[in-house]
Amino acid sequence: MASKLTGVATGVAIFDLDGTLTFRDTFAGFIGGFLRRHPARLWNLWPLPGALAAYGFGGRDRGLLKSRIIRAVLRGERRQEIEGWAAQFAAQVLAYGMRREALAVLRRHRQQGDLLVLLSASPDLYVPEIGRRLGTDRVICTQIRYEGDRLEGGLVTPNRRGVEKLRCLEALRGEFPAARFSAYGNATSDLAHLAAADSPLLVNANSRARRQAAKLGVAVGDWR
Repeated sequence: MASKLTGVATGVAIFDLDGTLTFRDTFAGFIGGFLRRHPARLWNLWPLPGALAAYGFGGRDRGLLKSRIIRAVLRGERRQEIEGWAAQFAAQVLAYGMRREALAVLRRHRQQGDLLVLLSASPDLYVPEIGRRLGTDRVICTQIRYEGDRLEGGLVTPNRRGVEKLRCLEALRGEFPAARFSAYGNATSDLAHLAAADSPLLVNANSRARRQAAKLGVAVGDWR
């Protein structure tokens, strides 16, 4: 059985969240659910068409777009209100939104004593709560700024996507240099860190991602 102490774990299993463990994108679900609870905030969405247009015309900064959406919907909201909705949302995701085969793989790694890491570009408004309910040992996700008790909405960390996920994996390798790394993702943007793992698997991916995975020697599969 592997120890979870720093530098001692013999196995580390890194799981992406959206589309890998879950059927759907959780960020859209979290934001949409909050708007249903607070319909008056729909009036705050008027800047978003411009932000989406800027993104589409070459300003492809997903982190900036994410921050603009969060600020439009949640800026100024109290931490307690956001955490309350996060708890409800996480319960819904675990009850109805998780892939059965993904959970089986996660349980297998837990039984092996591996360190379980949830690595997601989605925000820490709710991802840590999902990780807590899944029983993961670490949660690494995009962190969002608060000012006191009120949400400000800017990004505290880089958007945990693409090469940033690779940087996170490399940091974990520095912490657990003797461990064997397994990694699971579902998108082209996950291939950078998947290719750096000892045992990678691309799941539920589109044809373009599958072709690129084949070139990198990353195994491909599907989870239901």
